Amino acid sequence: MDLDALVGCLSSSACLVTQTTSGLIIGMLLFLVAVGLTLIFGVLKVVNFSHGAFYMFGAYFAMTAYQLTGSFALAVLAGAAGTAVLGLIFERVFMSRVYGADVLMQLLVCYAFVLIFDDVVRIIWGPEFKSMGMPAAFQVMPLFIAGGVVPPYYLLLIGVALAAAIVLGIGLSRSRIGKVIRAAAHNPGMVSALGINTGLIYGGVFALGGMLAGLAGALAAPVRSLTPGMGFSVLIESFIVTVIGGMGSILGALIGALLLGLIRSFGSLGFPLFTEGLMYLFMVIVLVSKPTGLFGKEAA
Repeated sequence: MDLDALVGCLSSSACLVTQTTSGLIIGMLLFLVAVGLTLIFGVLKVVNFSHGAFYMFGAYFAMTAYQLTGSFALAVLAGAAGTAVLGLIFERVFMSRVYGADVLMQLLVCYAFVLIFDDVVRIIWGPEFKSMGMPAAFQVMPLFIAGGVVPPYYLLLIGVALAAAIVLGIGLSRSRIGKVIRAAAHNPGMVSALGINTGLIYGGVFALGGMLAGLAGALAAPVRSLTPGMGFSVLIESFIVTVIGGMGSILGALIGALLLGLIRSFGSLGFPLFTEGLMYLFMVIVLVSKPTGLFGKEAA
């Protein structure tokens, strides 16, 4: 425990800006993964334990596209679109067969594919660590805000994640498709009786969740090492985010992810040996005080 370092950082504007920016980066990446996870659970009522694999594939798809084209925009698009297609295929071929099944069966199917996907990555890209590298457009001088160092790429990452949150929130609350998705989450039988193909809705939602995780992986590729199994730790933290924010709540996923990111960033200063424990401790405190999470609703 090093409280002096934490207090010193909080009293320094430069350190405060730097650590806050780092926390926002962690939080925004977690949000993109967690919001797909909570969206899938909210509509399909499935805990997608394989969700972290889509984050991993998004990073590898982006790295490959960047090596082939040299365009970071195309790399991000490839990461997001590739995982959307993969998510749709995965849902239609495998997950659709375990809807309504025992939760243990669903978890076993998902965990089996976690291992399968990790081995697929080892076969295609190899078992060693890989790095995409920072795109040339962002290899520039960092910004200095109140004495703190802020790389320009961090601002792009935060902006893209915020834009995704806004589009997702508006789309689900105001568009016709969003209303149909929310209706299918509450009463799929009625939606089906009205002649709407619920299978298509489920596939689309799963693809959207996979796309968001893949987008997170693509955005993380320039600043993270790529390795088989890299999605597992992100998956665990995403589950913590959804539990803190409330299962099925998009706003909860955003707030929970930002809180967790800041806890990791500042906790690494004051409690360097207990950073992981801080996250779980915070989750326990939230659950004890509000079992449904910060923005979760009681089951009807």
